[in-house]
Parts: sequence; C-alpha cells; structure tokens
Amino acid sequence: MTGHSEGGPVGAAEAKRAADAVRERLGVKSPVAAIVLGSGLGTLADKVTDATRVPYSEIPGFHAPSVVGHKGELIRGMLGGREVLMLAGRFHMYEGHSAQVAALPIRVVHALGARTLFVSNAAGGVRRTFKPGDLMIIADHLNLMFRNPLIGPAQKGEVRFPDMSAPWTPRLQTLLEDSAREVGVTLQRGVYAGLLGPTYETPAEVRMLERMGADAVGMSTVPEVIVAAALKMQVAGITCITNHAAGITAAPLDHSEVVEVGARAGVAFCAVVEAFVRRL
Repeated sequence: MTGHSEGGPVGAAEAKRAADAVRERLGVKSPVAAIVLGSGLGTLADKVTDATRVPYSEIPGFHAPSVVGHKGELIRGMLGGREVLMLAGRFHMYEGHSAQVAALPIRVVHALGARTLFVSNAAGGVRRTFKPGDLMIIADHLNLMFRNPLIGPAQKGEVRFPDMSAPWTPRLQTLLEDSAREVGVTLQRGVYAGLLGPTYETPAEVRMLERMGADAVGMSTVPEVIVAAALKMQVAGITCITNHAAGITAAPLDHSEVVEVGARAGVAFCAVVEAFVRRL
C-alpha cells in the first residue's frame, strides 16, 4: 500500500489506522521499547526471537525504503528477554517524504504501546578524534533540516509546544553507559546534527558544524525525536560513526562505506542495545 504524498495529512489518525492494521498480525502485548535501526545496523533485527514481521509495503501510510541498508519491516519480538517493536529502516526526507511522513512510524509504535524510543543511525564524524566504527551516545541534536513534523493541526495526545531542553532522556543515557560497561564496549557522547541531504557536506559546511557544536552529522533521526517529545516518550540513541566528515581527511565519501562500517560495528552495537533493553 502506498503512503501519503508530500503535503498530505499525516498525524495521529493515520498512525492509529496503521497501528490497528498490524496490531493483531504482530501480536503486540506490552512492548518495553521501540527501536529504530539505521543504515548498516540492521543486524540487531536478527537477534530478535519469537519474531513476527510485517513489510512496510503492507502497512497503511508506510513506504518501502529506497536506501541500501534498510530492510523495511516492522518487527515484534523478544530482545534481552523483553518485548520490543523494531523498525528495520526509516523514511528519509531526501527520498521526497515530508517531515510528517518521516516521523509517522514513531506515532505508530506509540499507538502500539511503546513509551520508550531507542533510535540509531550512521553519521559522519565531525569531532576530529572520532574514528570509523566509534559508537556515540546522542546527548543532544541540532535540527538543521529546517523542517518540523509538528507543523500543521495539533494532534490528539501530543503536546502542542513540547519542551526540547532535554529531548534525549538523561536517565536513559546513563543506562546506556552502564550497559556498555557491562559488555565491555566504549561509548562516546556528543551532539548529532541532522541535515536534509542527500548530498554529503562540503568541508566548509563541516567546519561550520564543528563551530556550532556538532560532533556528528547525518540525514535522519531528528523528526522522529521531535514527535517522540510531543508524545512524552523517553528517548535514547546511538550514532555509529562510519566515516570522517568531509575535510577532516582527504578521503572521498561513499554510502557503501557507511553500510560496511556499520556492519563491522554491529557486534558491539548489538551487545550494548541488548544489555540496555534488559535494564529497562
């Protein structure tokens, strides 16, 4: 089933329609969290046991992802002994989707009962000490997409003017750090800058981001977290640093590198997230 076009109404009613369409098929009971998988980080989906899966193409309002590294499935199952919902792939605005469409899956998992959101993504390292394969707790973000998924009529059950002073829940950041220590993984901490894409940044833009306080730069995530804040969800996230941002080194940038490094970092990423879910 095709989703809404750019500019079409996408909000709480559409989320409920999608949730109603998949609830019985997924067998959702009491999910402890919803997890969004970014580029190259889809191996976590293989860790889910007792899994039921619905392709995005069969969910009202959803789209089949066009980006390599995004399977396009909504999964319900067990991870770390806890029930989770997993979004294996996301919708990007550079694919032509509105911010409202990009954030629709978050409204859907909330309608399915998830009150904690864990997001992941692949990003370029702006901080010069970062190395490809590093994992970074997202402590804050910069919305440089200049789009907001809350624009439009107020949605039932959502805060009209959500407080964004701490959209990334401090308690969950501490829980991530504890989980990483448990499994012997080192996590960095920093600020994620979300840009529209699909072009990578110029060296001058990366220098600008560095001066603005960004530690990593990507093309997703921010619309999802804004809607989560409006829904009063608890939010945590990890960025996989897949490459140095433009100008940090002389190496050219390529999406295949993003997927490859994400896959290599997958073992550490999966261990941290599974330990995190157990602690929720």
